[in-house]
Amino acid sequence: MRSIARPPQVSRRARSRLARWLSLLVVIGLGIQFFRIQILKHTTYALQSEGNRIRALPIPAARGTIYDRNGEVIAENVPGYSIAVLPLSIDSLRVVLEELAPILELSGEQAERLVESYRRHPNRPITVERNASFAEVSAIEERRAHLPGGIVVEAAPKRRYTHDSLLAHVVGYVAEISDADLKDPEFQGYEPGRIVGQTGVERVYDRLLAGTPGVRYVEVNALGRVVGEFRGREPVDPVPGRDLYLNIDLALQQRAAELFPDSMAGAVVALEPRLGAVLAMYSSPSYDPNAFVGGFEPAAWRALNTDPGRPLFNRAVTAAYAPGSTFKLIIAGIALKEGYAELDTKMPIPCRGALLYYGRVFHDWTPVGHGALDLHGAIRQSCDVYFYQLGLKIGLEGVLAGVGEFGMGQVTGIDLPSDISGTFPPSTAWYDERYGPSGWTNSVVLNLAIGQGENAQSPLKMVQVFAALANGGTLPTPRVARLGPAPEPAGAIPLNTEQLAILRDALVAVVNEPRGTARGSRLRDWTLAGKTGTAQNPHGEDHAWFLGFAPAEDPVIVAAAVVEAGGHGSSGAAPIVSRLIDFYLNSRLNSRASTPESTEVEGG
Repeated sequence: MRSIARPPQVSRRARSRLARWLSLLVVIGLGIQFFRIQILKHTTYALQSEGNRIRALPIPAARGTIYDRNGEVIAENVPGYSIAVLPLSIDSLRVVLEELAPILELSGEQAERLVESYRRHPNRPITVERNASFAEVSAIEERRAHLPGGIVVEAAPKRRYTHDSLLAHVVGYVAEISDADLKDPEFQGYEPGRIVGQTGVERVYDRLLAGTPGVRYVEVNALGRVVGEFRGREPVDPVPGRDLYLNIDLALQQRAAELFPDSMAGAVVALEPRLGAVLAMYSSPSYDPNAFVGGFEPAAWRALNTDPGRPLFNRAVTAAYAPGSTFKLIIAGIALKEGYAELDTKMPIPCRGALLYYGRVFHDWTPVGHGALDLHGAIRQSCDVYFYQLGLKIGLEGVLAGVGEFGMGQVTGIDLPSDISGTFPPSTAWYDERYGPSGWTNSVVLNLAIGQGENAQSPLKMVQVFAALANGGTLPTPRVARLGPAPEPAGAIPLNTEQLAILRDALVAVVNEPRGTARGSRLRDWTLAGKTGTAQNPHGEDHAWFLGFAPAEDPVIVAAAVVEAGGHGSSGAAPIVSRLIDFYLNSRLNSRASTPESTEVEGG
C-alpha cells in the first residue's frame, strides 16, 4: 500500500509555528537577562565597570618633622618620586616588571615580592619604587610610549634623617607596613601600602607623626593606561602628621658619639634626674636609617641582621650587662635600710686582696688589698672584700628581697620599644630549680654583692637608679619625647634623707678624694659624683662601667657609659661620662649667659 505524502504547505506551517515559538522564547530570555542586568544587577555591574575603568590612587601624607629640644631638625621630609603599577592581572604585572627591571635595577627577588604583594592585595596599586631618582623617572617618561600601560609616576614626600646614624636607635626608621603589622591592634584602620614607623619614636608616636593619607581617582582605558583624572569623585586631601619635639640635646648626642671609642660596642645615656628627660642616648655600633627609605634589599637586610656587631640593637635600652661595682650602691642601700651598716661600719676581716670562703678564694679587684675600711671608704675604693662580707651579713634572701625596692626587675617605662626589666634571681627557689637543692651555696651572694653572677641590667635601668640617688629618692620615668606633662615616677627607693646623703657623699669621694677609683676623671669647675664598675665578660675583656651626676650639690644631669670589653671602668668609661657632663654643664651655662637674641648653644 502506498503512503500518502503530507502536503508541503502543512509542513511549512508547522515549521513556521516552531520558529515563531523559538523566536519568542529567545526574546523572552533576552528580556529576562536584560531585566536582570539593567534592573536587578545594575549596581553590581556598574561598580564592576567603574572598578575596571576607575582606580583609586592613595596620596601619602607628609610625616611630622622631628626636632631636638632646641629646635634642630632630626627627621624631615624632602621631595621624592614614587613609581607604582596598576596591573590588570598577574601576567600583565610581570610584563610591566620585566620592562621596568633594567630601568629601576629590579632583582628577580624584588619582582617576585611585588607579585606576591599583588596576590595578597589585588585591588591596590603596586608600588615598585618609593624612592625613585630623577634619572629613573626621566627614563620612564622618555620610554612611556613604548612601555606597557598602568605605570604611574607621582611626587611623594620622602623621609630624611639629617644626622645619619647618630640618632638611629632613638628615632628609628620607617618602611611599608607588613601583613603582620596590619593585624596588630596598634595599627587598626591602616591600609596596605602605608608607610609606618618600625622602631624608635617613629614607631611609638606613629599615630601622631603619620597623619592621614588622601586619595585621588584616575580613569584608565582597556590597556590600563591612565587617560586622566576622574571627575565623578572628589579627591580627598591628605592630612599632614604633627611635629614632634624630643628631649634629646643634639649637641650632647654628638659629643657622646665623639667621646665613645671608635670600633667598640656599648652605650651612653644621659637623663635629667628629676623628670627623667632623656638628654642623650647613643648606642654603638649604629646604622643609617636613611638606608631604609624606599625599601631595603633583602640581601642587605640579612647582612645587617647577621652582622656580629648587631648594629640594629639598642644597647642603651635593650642590652643587659652585669653591672659590676656600680651595683654596690644598691647593696649599700639595702644594708643602710635594714640596719646592717652605718657610715662608719667596718667588716671583721680587713681587705688583703682576697677572701677565703668555705675553701673558695674570692678575689678583690686589686691583689694588694685595701686594708680596714668603713662603708664610705669601701665605696670610694670599690673594695670587693668589704662588699663580700656585707652581702653575707644581709644574706641571699635579704638581697633578693631588697633589690626590688630599688626598681630592679621592672621596666623603666621609657617611650621606646624593647624596654627590658633586666634579670635578677627572684628567690632562692630559683637556684633550687636551676641547679638543684644542693647545687649552690650562699657563696652566690658574694658575686651578687659586687654586681656579678646572675645579675644583668640595662644601662638605662642603672641610670634610673642613680637618678634617684641624685634627686632625693624618686625613680623618674625616662622620656624621649617632649610631649604632654611629665610622666608619673616609676617609684621611689626606700632610703631616708640621711641615708641618701651617705651614699651621695661616698659617690663624691669616688671622683674627688685620694684613692677614689675615678679620681682621674674629676672636673675643674663642677663637683662630679659617680661610681666605676668592671663587669666580668665571659667572651673576653671585662666590660667598663661608669655612672655619674653633677653638680653633686644640685644635680641637673646623670649619665652612664658602658664600653664592651673596655677593661676597667676608671679608664674605659669614666672619662666618657666626665667629659660629657662637663660639656653639658658648660654649654648650659653659656646658654644662660647668652643674650635673649642669641639662642645658640656652644658646641651645637
